[in-house]
Amino acid sequence: MPARSLIEHLADLPDPRGRHGLVYPFVPLLALCLVAILAGNTSAAAIAQFGRLRGKRLGHALGFPHGKMPCANTLLNLLAALDADALDRLLGDWLQGRHAAGWEHVALDGKVLKGSRDGQVPGVHLLAVYAPQASAVLAQMRVEATTNEHKAALRLLGVLPPQVGRVITADAMFTHADVCATIRERGEHYALYAKDNQAGLKADIEAVFAAEGGFSPQGPGRLEGGRAGRHQPQ
Repeated sequence: MPARSLIEHLADLPDPRGRHGLVYPFVPLLALCLVAILAGNTSAAAIAQFGRLRGKRLGHALGFPHGKMPCANTLLNLLAALDADALDRLLGDWLQGRHAAGWEHVALDGKVLKGSRDGQVPGVHLLAVYAPQASAVLAQMRVEATTNEHKAALRLLGVLPPQVGRVITADAMFTHADVCATIRERGEHYALYAKDNQAGLKADIEAVFAAEGGFSPQGPGRLEGGRAGRHQPQ
């Protein structure tokens, strides 16, 4: 069975608008935003202008009645009312459907949404799971002011479907025992930083590598700087 298209997935998204007085159909509005954003237009005004400049030909192709394009306010009101979490899950499902084998590596990272700060009001802080192979965010979650990225990561991992053998990387913010345990319980692996503010953990890691016969990807002969033996891997 072929993977569903992104447009088919968008049709599953709940329409937040009322039932009466709708001039523009829901999915064509989302499709216009999608096409315009891919062309580099990231504001409601720019998306609306993108549609107007291409006129009825694009309007008919996207499914607008009579090819009539929406104004910026129509797009802005729709985007403000959308269920962002539902849209994130939908996009993640679409990406997963296009790559059934999954992703060998994903990265956890948190950023403040550009342009979201308003005077003294802090910007929107998002935690995302990024797949380098797809060059795309698979899932993301808002980090509330009452919590932190570490706790949000545990919730986000609960949303992300597990994949046995996958490697999850992140910076030192996520180097916590409960995050590591959660990743291992999912059948996945982790590569995390240990900094000087985690002195005990860092000392334990250094001790493992310094111990005689300790782990070395180059083999035992490499651990102390010596040459590998005749029967050791080169």
